[in-house]
Amino acid sequence: MNGLANANSAKDDRLFVFVTPSAPIGLTSKRATDILLALCGILLLAPFFVICCAAIICFSPGPVLFRHKRVGFNGKRFDCLKFRTMATDAAERLSRHLETDPAAAAEWLATRKLRNDPRVTALGAILRKSSLDELPQLFNVLRGDMSIVGPRPVTEEELGRYSDSVNAYYSCRPGITGLWQVSGRSTTTFQRRVVLDSYYAHHWSMVLDIKIIMATVPAVCFSSTAY
Repeated sequence: MNGLANANSAKDDRLFVFVTPSAPIGLTSKRATDILLALCGILLLAPFFVICCAAIICFSPGPVLFRHKRVGFNGKRFDCLKFRTMATDAAERLSRHLETDPAAAAEWLATRKLRNDPRVTALGAILRKSSLDELPQLFNVLRGDMSIVGPRPVTEEELGRYSDSVNAYYSCRPGITGLWQVSGRSTTTFQRRVVLDSYYAHHWSMVLDIKIIMATVPAVCFSSTAY
């Protein structure tokens, strides 16, 4: 697991300068692996798709899927799919919460996440904790918007925080899992997330992808950092 160890042991916030290629890192070999794993995942996890859809319909009125514009390879915008975990008035709830809670506003500024998020429904919290909310992204992988492993897809607003590392992000298809997810996830700062994404783009190999996939299962099953 040397690749993961090297990324996680980096003490500075050094950002790699990366020239965006004409095709995503990994080329044909990574894409073929993505398609195979996505198809297998959809078939094997079909019961969970059905359970999640039924639960959302029964306990959380509103759309089953949440579509959010994210930035992908070479700056291409796409609809990132998730099972909906938030209330339908999520934006208004977040705005009110940040205006009245300075500590939450500071947490949001640092990580772009909230440990106590007023937007998330009770069912949504369970889906997020188990990462089941991200299952629909397997269809994003099949469409070519995402990869199984890569940087987490960001919004245009978040992309502005990548500074000199934006080309490193642009060089990859965003991933369902990645170094950030197996390196502390929601407990890390956004700046640390940028460093990990840059490291991945700079040091990509099929072996590194395999190590990240192998580390993802225990990270999802035993970690308390997802929210």
